Amino acid sequence: MPTNLDEILAPKSIAVIGASRDPASVGQGVLKSLVLGCFMESGFCKPFKGKVFPVNPKADEILGLKCYPSIKSIPEDVDLAVVCVPAPIVSAVAKECVEKKVKGIVVISAGFAELGAEGKARQDELLKTCRDAGIRLIGPNCLGFLRPPAEVNASFALSSPPAGGVAFITQSGAIADSVIDWAIRERYAFSAIISVGNAADLGIADFVEWAARDSATKVITLYVEGVSDGRRLMQAIRSASRTKPVVILKAGRTASGLEAVASHTGSMAGSFQVFSAAMKQAGAVVADSIEEMFDLAKALAEQPRLKQNAVAIITNGGGAGVLCADYCAQYGLNLVALKPETIAKLDASGKMHAAYSRRNPLDIVGDALADRYKAAVEILLDESYVYGLIVVQTLQTMTQSVADASLLIEAQKKHPEKPIVSVFMGGKFSAEAVSLLESNNVPDFNDPKKAAMAMAVLAGLL
Repeated sequence: MPTNLDEILAPKSIAVIGASRDPASVGQGVLKSLVLGCFMESGFCKPFKGKVFPVNPKADEILGLKCYPSIKSIPEDVDLAVVCVPAPIVSAVAKECVEKKVKGIVVISAGFAELGAEGKARQDELLKTCRDAGIRLIGPNCLGFLRPPAEVNASFALSSPPAGGVAFITQSGAIADSVIDWAIRERYAFSAIISVGNAADLGIADFVEWAARDSATKVITLYVEGVSDGRRLMQAIRSASRTKPVVILKAGRTASGLEAVASHTGSMAGSFQVFSAAMKQAGAVVADSIEEMFDLAKALAEQPRLKQNAVAIITNGGGAGVLCADYCAQYGLNLVALKPETIAKLDASGKMHAAYSRRNPLDIVGDALADRYKAAVEILLDESYVYGLIVVQTLQTMTQSVADASLLIEAQKKHPEKPIVSVFMGGKFSAEAVSLLESNNVPDFNDPKKAAMAMAVLAGLL
């Protein structure tokens, strides 16, 4: 069957089958997500610009839109049907979608292979209906999908995150919902969030292939529990990773986790060690947590690759610099020795404290103002033997965090070929500076370990 999913993921018209007048229902949640852009306003919600057709035989109008008794009664073409009716009648609804000649179906409804033999039979019937007609199916038992840059939210997710460059393809709709809430607070930007559910037809590999071609996507992230066709996934990742980084988080690593996977999506999961080795061989980065996955993706989406393993650290706190050096060594990063001529330039700048370290990590001492940071950053980045920079800031009474953030942004513009990762440690009083960095694509982390890991992934060491 064709794998070009643009007609499904960028539809011009959508029918919501099972749209409801009940504000607490999934059917109204999906409809609101399309009509308003989200169920709960986040500041990033954009209404769908195409046509939306609610389908419910018991309603004349929902959310100000004319309601139709069935998809067949809609007088216009429908590209995508989002189905949120009880599982026992989904197959009948799918047959009506076939008659309507929709291009794709998203089945939100649960009650299929994840429930055992009866549900598996129901899922097989649904799949046969779709495949016989050449219609692609997302789900069943899924959240739906969101594409913020394209202003499409065909899901019952709580809200919508900012538009950006990270695609998230997940076997867990609930994790997607939580990630969206977190992303709104952190202003973490996504090109797509796709919940595959039971993946009866379209699975993770299909969406990896799509994301590899999607112009808005810079990095592909995956949450995987079980895989029915590991070879296909490897092929998709191998192909995608030639042009875009792929970061994967695998659940079901233990006996308890494997049992939970089987009951969650009805899929099978094998040895984590074998899976991890295969994914790395295919070119993916394997993360250990949700937070780590998105930390690595942020660095990969915003920064150039480290062309040579030669990194410098600048810090105004000795302890933070020592920690950062330890973590760099742990991840295989080479802290390049500063050459005598570099030290001479720092001395000649007239900005350094008499007690500054004169070595890498370059400790410019706790009373460093922005002019000292600026001199250190510019001198090190101008050196041809320094290929990447980690800038650590611990907040002191005199620290000019916003000015420091601004100079890093300017340094990135001057040296777009060299990755810069910042560690503005703190919270309340560094928040403005961190926001400035993040909004200008300089990734900031509150922990030197995270920054070292981010630079390591840019070096291809993970």
